[in-house]
Amino acid sequence: MAASKPLATVAGAPLIEHVIRLAAAGGATEFVVVTGYQAEGLEAFLGGLQARTGFAVTCVRNPDWERPNGVSVLSAADVLGDAPFMLLMSDHLFDPDILRRLLAGLRPDAALTLGADYRIDRPDLDLDDATKLKLGDENRIVGIGKALDDYDAVDTGIFVAGPELLAALLLAIEAGGAGSLSEGVQRLALAGAAFTFDIGDGWWVDVDDEPAFRRAERELPERLAALEAQSDKRAVAGRA
Repeated sequence: MAASKPLATVAGAPLIEHVIRLAAAGGATEFVVVTGYQAEGLEAFLGGLQARTGFAVTCVRNPDWERPNGVSVLSAADVLGDAPFMLLMSDHLFDPDILRRLLAGLRPDAALTLGADYRIDRPDLDLDDATKLKLGDENRIVGIGKALDDYDAVDTGIFVAGPELLAALLLAIEAGGAGSLSEGVQRLALAGAAFTFDIGDGWWVDVDDEPAFRRAERELPERLAALEAQSDKRAVAGRA
């Protein structure tokens, strides 16, 4: 039996712990983690993480975890309610500054904002696996999918959304869709309500294969050290 990916160790800690800590540094204050495959082990770890760190972590189990990722998002609908939420992937690592800047730059007319990397010529991007984005005016998303031939950016897996996304996912499934997150985003895009936020030179990595794992092992410690230094400076400033 394959191991639970969120518990895979990268740079000394499980992926899911890194994601939660990075999100907290970027502005998240509580966490909902959707579990499924090998749920018991992941939920036990998250309970221990909550006890160690004080992070508020709620687990929601998705019995249909083998279906596409939009079904996992819908599993958390009752917990999320009508409030806006950040949506992150358990295997995507990122600089918390991306999340801070995205939150600060939200448009009032956006039902969904997706952190997008416009550097589509980067040699370390796995374009065969990446979710591509076709953009219109004012950074609106007009198309999304892994099979797009004409695209302007790639999806980093960092979203801010709200109940409109949950409704769009339900409609997509009712219309015969498989339940992917991209199907919900595409519905919001057709309504002109889905936008991107350009992450600029922001650091992120989708830990989805061996080269990406090696990159994360190589680059993440430096990012974590910088965060620790920033935290120390804030602590000194607070004491002063």
